[in-house]
Amino acid sequence: QVQLVESGGGLVQAGDSLRLSCAASGRTFNNYARGWFRQGPGKEREFVAAISGSKSTTYADSVKGRFTISRDNVENTVYLQMNSLKPEDTAVYYCAGRRGTVASTTKESYDYWGQGTQVTVSS
Repeated sequence: QVQLVESGGGLVQAGDSLRLSCAASGRTFNNYARGWFRQGPGKEREFVAAISGSKSTTYADSVKGRFTISRDNVENTVYLQMNSLKPEDTAVYYCAGRRGTVASTTKESYDYWGQGTQVTVSS
């Protein structure tokens, strides 16, 4: 059974940094795309960043230049480095995996989801 487990969330101040991790078990995602999404209070789940099997990346405009997605295929883990955090980044962050190599920005494209980790940014 595939499991994705996020870690690294927390409460930080505006301008701080956090690094989220998402470890996969049950299958290898070495060639498959991985993504990060987030859901703020009262909002829809939205795309944040994605990385393809060949490690090409794509970002939402709201995080471009501040967030970096990366992957370690040996550890079967994907990371989200978040710098210059803003209060509007407050959300539950979910990692996702899909049975395909191309990164996607749509949540319907992903087959596997983690349980989420809370990120709260105070002003």
